[in-house]
Amino acid sequence: MSEIEADAVPAAPKRPGATYVIIRGILRPLVRLVYRPKVTGRDRVPRKGPVIFASNHLSFVDSIVIPIVAPRPVQFLAKSHYFTGKGFKGWVSRTFFGAIGAVSVERGAGSQAQEALDLGRRILESGSAFALYPEGTRSLDGRLYKGRTGVAWLALTTGALVVPVGLIGTQEIQPVGAKLPRVRPVTVRFGEPIDLSPHGPATSGKARRTATDEIMAAIHALSGQELADRYNETPPQGTIAKIADRVVPRERV
Repeated sequence: MSEIEADAVPAAPKRPGATYVIIRGILRPLVRLVYRPKVTGRDRVPRKGPVIFASNHLSFVDSIVIPIVAPRPVQFLAKSHYFTGKGFKGWVSRTFFGAIGAVSVERGAGSQAQEALDLGRRILESGSAFALYPEGTRSLDGRLYKGRTGVAWLALTTGALVVPVGLIGTQEIQPVGAKLPRVRPVTVRFGEPIDLSPHGPATSGKARRTATDEIMAAIHALSGQELADRYNETPPQGTIAKIADRVVPRERV
């Protein structure tokens, strides 16, 4: 989407409450005991004000690791089906994901992508920290893919600082298809906060693109991954769709 409308945004999700504090208080010492994560740069994270944690994405457990090791409460978006299950299993899923700061959102493109950005905006405007993955989805081959510009739009619109995050080893904890997590070493690196305002206004496509590229360069410096130099997405299907994508490339948000 070339321009993002700012009208009729949804109400800000609730900030993490007592349940978040309790669950985080239980999980943090447990994770430290079992996985002994190596965490660097925690002192670089601003303790107050809107902050975006922009991370590489290797595994489902990334959204658990970041809130546990971050020095302040963090909210992030999670697929809606984690909150819509029924029975005891559904209750456990809703309680757990809500407790670690997850906010339900429909997954998809178009209006659903816009809804996700609007939710992130409202979280940041409330002065909270928000985590997202500029790649859009997790990397199945371990490479770092090109960043989508939604992260830059959020930062430039709200004035939030961006803290790049490099995750190393999380893909070994729960590989794709694995039902149970394994004990593997994990490294989490927080980078220096980035002020993206010098790139220009959020309404500028060029500003969003160059700002996003700066974020991805910082993530790459922290994670050390091989660069894929393309978006992490399913290729367009059909001859017409492929031609259109090449002739008029769309902005990935």
